[in-house]
Amino acid sequence: MENAIKDWRGRSYRPGPVPADRTRMFRLALAAMAVISPLQYGYAALHARQSSGLTLLAIWIACQAAGALPALHLVRRRRLGVRTCLSAGAALSGLGLLTAALAPGIDPSAPMPGAGDLAALLSAGGLLALAGYAVLCGLGAGLVYGVCGEVVSSWYPERPAARVGLITGAFGYGAVPLLLWAGIAPGLTSAGFLACAVLATAVLATAARHLRLPPAQWWPDDVDPRTHALDAARLRTSPEAVKQFGLAQALRTRTLPALALMLVCAGAVSLFDVIVVASTGAWGALALLVALNGAGRSVAMRAAELFGRRRVLAGVFGSLALGQVLLAVAVQNAAAGTVMPGPSVGTPLLWLGAVAAGLGGGAFYPLLASLVRELFGTERATEIHAVVYSAKAVAGVVAVSLAVTALTAPGGALLAAAALAALPALATPRLRIPGLPVTIPL
Repeated sequence: MENAIKDWRGRSYRPGPVPADRTRMFRLALAAMAVISPLQYGYAALHARQSSGLTLLAIWIACQAAGALPALHLVRRRRLGVRTCLSAGAALSGLGLLTAALAPGIDPSAPMPGAGDLAALLSAGGLLALAGYAVLCGLGAGLVYGVCGEVVSSWYPERPAARVGLITGAFGYGAVPLLLWAGIAPGLTSAGFLACAVLATAVLATAARHLRLPPAQWWPDDVDPRTHALDAARLRTSPEAVKQFGLAQALRTRTLPALALMLVCAGAVSLFDVIVVASTGAWGALALLVALNGAGRSVAMRAAELFGRRRVLAGVFGSLALGQVLLAVAVQNAAAGTVMPGPSVGTPLLWLGAVAAGLGGGAFYPLLASLVRELFGTERATEIHAVVYSAKAVAGVVAVSLAVTALTAPGGALLAAAALAALPALATPRLRIPGLPVTIPL
């Protein structure tokens, strides 16, 4: 490893050879994110009309969001190995999918929520699902999500946001095969979860064996870091932070809470859309929604490199809000009997709403992560973003609350979701770069 060199801002780099298996590590991280997707999107869709299942989902999301931050803290300081974290994630995620398939107290084919839901949740099967799926599996999925993102961003320091956006996209569309299976064979969803459990355990175990972190301050020797730091085209759309913020310094700014609030609003609406579309029985529209939720992330990251992150982020939030309005009209028309959607087809408005909500419902995650790098610097960006991402725990509670409301007033719940999505769309252009005097334009 060569001696460290510095760029015009004093940041240190240690250029070194690119390992031959860097691409394979990226692909394994992408596959690892894909196989844990059924734990969130698959479970949400298959328990869309059951309040006990939705309660477990909210707990899972809280544990998944909370599990990422301590894992990142320990891995970045080399106090916990990547292999150890991913091995634990493999065991816990496989356990969660197995629990989702076998726990007798939580039946995804059960009718609309009623008085029996609390009893189901407190039964032996419900308590098993609470421990095995909601808590332990949520923590395991948080380990996988956080560690895979850290490994990929560390091995691709020249384009970390774009690469991490690709693997988080897999976390979105990885549930599509399970959703299609649920539409084709609704009585065999347990078999689908069992297959996912086997696949997830195998893929995560393989990822645990091969993924590793690069040496500290590593930089690929085929890219000059000083030239990269002065790239005018990149700086026009992705300006550098005023300084390298520490976690404590970032927490004292107004910008960090604003980013967390944006994630709460958009994250709640994104998950709520999956539940709403699933409750209509239009599995094709649901699969499209989830697929776009994942694939739209890489498209948004490419657009952000051309037009700027804040502009694209505002557009993503706007698309998410538009999706709520379209879905509200589609659901209200179906309830009024003006249209007759088929059990697995849906109406044109429902499909349009799924497209708009899908494009906006996942792309904000990598955009917010890359915006953290732009606003607070790169040195502690992963840990600072983990704090922002932990706000997803609140988003899960809000999403489930909206879903329960939608069972009796779907149109009103969707309009409330539209307002939640519009709020960050309006606030994004007003985000300030921390450390700049207020007299300098945004």
